[in-house]
Amino acid sequence: MGRTPTKITLRTYQVGFGDCFLLTFHYAQGDKHVLIDFGSTKLPAGAGTRMLDVANDIKARVGDDLVAVVATHRHKDHISGFATSKGGKGPGDIIRQCKPRMVLLPWTEQPNLPVDATAPTGMRSFARDLVNMHTVAEHALEIVAKDGRHMAPTYAEEIEFIGDDNLANKSAIKNLVTMGQRKPLYLSYGKRPSALEKLLPGVKIDVLGPPTLEQTETISTQASEDPDEFWQLQALATELAAGSAKKLFPRYQTHTEIPPDARWFCDRIDKLTTQQLLSIVRTLDRALNNTSLILLFRARGKRLLFPGDAQIETWRYALREARDSARNRRELAATDLYKVGHHGSRNATPRSLWDQFDKRSTKKTSGTRLKSVMSTLPGVHGHESRNTEVPRQSLADELERKSELLRTDMFKGKGTEKWIRDVEIDF
Repeated sequence: MGRTPTKITLRTYQVGFGDCFLLTFHYAQGDKHVLIDFGSTKLPAGAGTRMLDVANDIKARVGDDLVAVVATHRHKDHISGFATSKGGKGPGDIIRQCKPRMVLLPWTEQPNLPVDATAPTGMRSFARDLVNMHTVAEHALEIVAKDGRHMAPTYAEEIEFIGDDNLANKSAIKNLVTMGQRKPLYLSYGKRPSALEKLLPGVKIDVLGPPTLEQTETISTQASEDPDEFWQLQALATELAAGSAKKLFPRYQTHTEIPPDARWFCDRIDKLTTQQLLSIVRTLDRALNNTSLILLFRARGKRLLFPGDAQIETWRYALREARDSARNRRELAATDLYKVGHHGSRNATPRSLWDQFDKRSTKKTSGTRLKSVMSTLPGVHGHESRNTEVPRQSLADELERKSELLRTDMFKGKGTEKWIRDVEIDF
């Protein structure tokens, strides 16, 4: 019995629009810790030192004995906290001092992955598309910085937010892939992290995502647009729009001012260009979300689900298309704790997933009622007028009604109560 956990604690940190969770398995011989994500794109008001505060709290809790770090995917709101600083005092430097035994990443993050890879060892060009996406993100930010005053404020804000979230985060990635005492584990659907299971006695871990493109092409959301050409052409288009290309027709005169009879037409062209750019950054945002790790931890009959920002395409594969999808549905039915996907967005908790959870209940006194944890900050992403606000109100209402919902944006109190909550899972 001493080789199995006696209790599980999930420490949830308020990092604004981002995710950071410390999962602790308590054993008779001591505690074992797994850090799942550490990032933010917007902190709460007055929380300027929050990422350092979180890193120091993690260090105080785990010392130099962190079993594993999980980075579900490359978005800034999940990994920015792993960034280092020149002085060696950044939050990522502090996490590095915890000496994690290993780091878990999605298969798409392998540094030596060929640009035409469709799987960890190998639709075409998916890996190259991911690289090109960061180029597009950089140019999108350049365009907003240069011409944002001519855009509708809501468009400019969304392009800037998504573009910033999709930057390459090179410092964080470099730190992540080198901080573990062992080589990183690059995981895909169905690949069991047996090395981590050996360090967590009595715990099994199912990897339910991301699938490879050999398993399903649906995670490449831009496939119907011919991804082989789409990102190359759009990257070039944004370079042109940012003014980095040479003059197209050097022999002919150009006008610095728009003639009055052309202003109506140019205004319509500007609006069209903005909408196209917004469409591009939304597409790349969805594609990166579909590279999210989905981990289901199982210990002594308890199930804890951490899906990162995985969206409907990934869930469709795990729940319906995979050969062992029936088994997945059975395991997910017994979920005790659900980390709400993508900060409560409408497309990360599909009804086909939500309906699997047998422990949903409106009875607040139920001892087996589903626990849900949502790390979010309203007013940052999406729009109520388009029913895309994050968190989506209808989803939040359902989570509140049928589970014990913990929302980080609702944290109140003094001191650490403002930004830390622990959820206990007893056996």
